Amino acid sequence: MMKLFARDGAPKLVPACTYPLTGPGCVHRVSIDHGVIAVGPDGVRVLETYGISVAALRGRLDVELTG
Repeated sequence: MMKLFARDGAPKLVPACTYPLTGPGCVHRVSIDHGVIAVGPDGVRVLETYGISVAALRGRLDVELTG
């Protein structure tokens, strides 16, 4: 599990990675402190939320969420 937001409030889930990748396409599910997110060829889908709505997550992330 990871925290979705850094100390400065910046989201850790970003549209594209800026670091060199060693295993692209290996992550399919992300467990975060605000819920569970699935990552796949269709995009990023919210599977479950904890204490926050999907609409609130959409407002704080630069990633397009479905679900």
